[in-house]
Amino acid sequence: MYQTDPPLSPKETLPTMYDLPSEDSDEKGLPDQFHLLQPQLLADTFRPPNYPSDQIFTASDMNLYYDARHPIWYKRPDWFAVLGVPYLYENKDLRLSYVVWQEAVNPYIVVELLSPGTEKEDLGQTLRDVEKPPGKWEVYEQILRVPYYAIFDRYKSEFRMFQLTGARYNEVNLSDFRFWIPELELGLGVWQGSYKNVNMPWLRWYDKDSNWVLTPAEEERQKAEQERQKAEQERQKTERLIAQLRALGVEPDLEDV
Repeated sequence: MYQTDPPLSPKETLPTMYDLPSEDSDEKGLPDQFHLLQPQLLADTFRPPNYPSDQIFTASDMNLYYDARHPIWYKRPDWFAVLGVPYLYENKDLRLSYVVWQEAVNPYIVVELLSPGTEKEDLGQTLRDVEKPPGKWEVYEQILRVPYYAIFDRYKSEFRMFQLTGARYNEVNLSDFRFWIPELELGLGVWQGSYKNVNMPWLRWYDKDSNWVLTPAEEERQKAEQERQKAEQERQKTERLIAQLRALGVEPDLEDV
């Protein structure tokens, strides 16, 4: 009998977003799961204590229009944060895009998640075609002058941070894969843990005590656990009181205990 090879897994046989064309020839495809979940975690844990929540705007995969002279030019960061602007439009409606010359405030930090189709542009390793808009690196560094630019490669669990110093980005040295931003009173680092039931290295924010900022779901679980522990302590206290009364020959009325 002929020996047949074991069937290949879907991951080995099915095309990915990087193999398939997009309706828009300038786009590399739609975000994969990681590009959906990682920005959610960044947004969930981005809570600068020195800014009210309604003056913090974060977005992922949103068109960022950056040049009033070329109003159709845009970049679409994997995640970015702006400080000192309303979370919603003045009419309390959700934003459809972020237009820098209308908002008059540039992003404070941009995070790009490396992928095969965008890695060179994210790292500023592509030469600009003068007939086309500038690349991400040039836009963030030279036009928007974003103070902090973070890059995360989930395949290598590699986190790199660039800080605007003068006219250029300079890569900073990380301590334990973490970087503290004094102006935000927050730090950004690599956390190994489970988010949305996926255990892997993630990029997330931490506080001044080096504790990872909790997501709303984690806060709810922590609150429930604290309430459970409190109820257990009350139960044990009652049991000790009953035992003490019985040791004195008194049978307690359990309805009053």
